[in-house]
Amino acid sequence: MLIFRVQIGLLCPYFLHSFAIMSVRCPSLFMVTFFVAGLSCLPAGAAAPSAEDALAALGRVQQQVQALLPKVRPAVVAIRIQDGTASGVIINSTGLVLTAAHVAEKPGREVRVVLHDGQVTRGTTLGLDKATDAALLQLHDTERQWPHVPLSRAVVAVSPGDWCFALGHPGGFDRERGVVLRVGKIIRHTANSLQTDCVLMGGDSGGPLLNLKGEVIGIHSLIWEERDHNMHVSMAPFLRSWEEMKNSLVIRTWGTGSGGYLGAAIDLNPTGQVEVLRVLEGSPAQTSGLLAGDIVEALETQPVTSTAQFSNAIRARPAGEEILLRVRRAGTVHEMRVKLTARPKEEEG
Repeated sequence: MLIFRVQIGLLCPYFLHSFAIMSVRCPSLFMVTFFVAGLSCLPAGAAAPSAEDALAALGRVQQQVQALLPKVRPAVVAIRIQDGTASGVIINSTGLVLTAAHVAEKPGREVRVVLHDGQVTRGTTLGLDKATDAALLQLHDTERQWPHVPLSRAVVAVSPGDWCFALGHPGGFDRERGVVLRVGKIIRHTANSLQTDCVLMGGDSGGPLLNLKGEVIGIHSLIWEERDHNMHVSMAPFLRSWEEMKNSLVIRTWGTGSGGYLGAAIDLNPTGQVEVLRVLEGSPAQTSGLLAGDIVEALETQPVTSTAQFSNAIRARPAGEEILLRVRRAGTVHEMRVKLTARPKEEEG
């Protein structure tokens, strides 16, 4: 890994794939620390962007991140459990914290939590989803107005190639250094996880992954030696198991009461619409009358615009919930109610 400390106006990243801002002490100076995580070659025949274009693109990302950092940094905490250290993020004013299940380990565990300014408070772990590595903990002082990053109660759409940034306390809380920030891109996503090339280290586990709107889109889970193998829990497991985890329950098997299942294969058709390709036998989709060739236009009142959005919305709902689908079939609009079931373990999609 190459390390540069440069001023933004002096960097010429023709092949820069991702970078990390380790600290932004004074944004007005435009001084950042770039950890160049990798250089990617351009496709054959593709023209290299000019230095000015590359710098302009990076400059826009930097400006967005620098504008967001003061708003989200106070919500990022270090978590001390026995001799170990990890991270978390406060997501409401009463002190509810998102972190990783392998950090919390079990409900009812008392932990020390270090705030961004070095103050130490205490919290208790609540429920966790061991199948996806999602967990909640509650800070003890619920009367205090805690700094927080508001959490959307809908799954935020993400796509490979989207910029994102990771926050955390690698190695534990360091008052002089503060929270550590790294910028990267989403490599791939599944129903429960995100893979990015943000550079993570020990102690980052449980910290937040955010998009360039300042929304929490993931929680750091698995940290690997290869920079593009870092995994984050998406928000879907948190949202679909919210009440169970708040009530200190432990979810051990994904698909058994912890996520909705429809049973239809979908894809975008040539006109960009979400089309049903196949309906699985015995599935809720078949029971409700959904057919191959149907165009899915809306889920409840929300227009369906992508396969990822639709799949995540289904999986974010618990098994047993009834949903309303609006589909177009041979030019006619149909509405149908579908009762989701638990996702079969052998199913991948």
